[in-house]
Amino acid sequence: MNDIILTSDAMSVGYGKKVIVSGIDIEVRSGEILTIIGANGAGKSTILRSITSQLPLLAGTVSINNTDITAMSTHDIAKTLSVCLTDRITAEKMTCEDIVSTGRYPYTGRLGILSENDRKIVHEAMKLTGIMHLRDTDIRFISDGQRQTVMLARAIAQQPQILILDEPTSFLDINNKLKLLNILKELARDRNIAVIMTLHELDLAQRFSDRILCIKGNKADRTGSPEEIFSGDYISELYGITSGTFLPSFGTAEAAKVQGEPQVFVIGGGGSGIDTYRSLQRQGIPFAAGIIHENDIEYPVAKSLAAELIAEKAFEPISSENLQKAISIMEKCSEVICCTKYFGTMNAANKTLYEKYKSMTEA
Repeated sequence: MNDIILTSDAMSVGYGKKVIVSGIDIEVRSGEILTIIGANGAGKSTILRSITSQLPLLAGTVSINNTDITAMSTHDIAKTLSVCLTDRITAEKMTCEDIVSTGRYPYTGRLGILSENDRKIVHEAMKLTGIMHLRDTDIRFISDGQRQTVMLARAIAQQPQILILDEPTSFLDINNKLKLLNILKELARDRNIAVIMTLHELDLAQRFSDRILCIKGNKADRTGSPEEIFSGDYISELYGITSGTFLPSFGTAEAAKVQGEPQVFVIGGGGSGIDTYRSLQRQGIPFAAGIIHENDIEYPVAKSLAAELIAEKAFEPISSENLQKAISIMEKCSEVICCTKYFGTMNAANKTLYEKYKSMTEA
């Protein structure tokens, strides 16, 4: 197991004398990605700015390699820890390579003159992040997403032991979000860098984090693995979700179900009904779904969106009771949509259900 590189003990953070979050105990190991999540205004960015000494601590301590950060010089901190925050760059007449090169300043003399090795490290960081084609471009004339990537390259060029990022995926499209997070994973795995970041995209936090710190109600509410955090109703409680449903298994949210007597009966299974459920919800049509096994991939979506759901226990053949219940509800609907094309041993009753529907329409 890798060594603990950064700790906080009973840390309280805020502005002036106002405490935003208190009682924060953190242990981050080399090669680990720790993601901080929580509702807007919970204090996630304030925590990062306090860890990096951009804001003074209101209580507690932060230590790097067992040394209190307040006992470290700015120069020593810069050699250990690099920061990629969301502040907009206001540099005048600086190219993207100029910006990335500033990541080497902790290692240069007072004049900031880069050596051949410094240039090599800068170019490696730009290649890793895929921005070498922007090296001669004025930083003012690139997109927000490109600017975010330039700042990541700058942080990488600093060769830190700890990399801190505030919403690093904010301005990126989905392809570049995944590229950036894969780069962070590579830095953690191959260079043993500890990564501390905040994310709003819960599905990405679930997939790319080693541990997750949850901020709720002015305190550090829970820390654990993604498997521990994304279970049960905890995320819904953390964010106070009342409109719609959060699906822990997918790390995503579904819109609120349309209430009322079902107008459409959807026969699904194996994921075949998900698109239909969402389409009916968008149209404001209440629907029934069945007969879905509780371990089916589409069960969480059906449970979230269907006005009425007929479900069967996992790994059990569909019972005659559930079949009769489904037929009873289906007979009251004005339309039936069969999404699945395959009927096997476990969902054979759904074939019976569909055949019952066809006999009703032919009568």
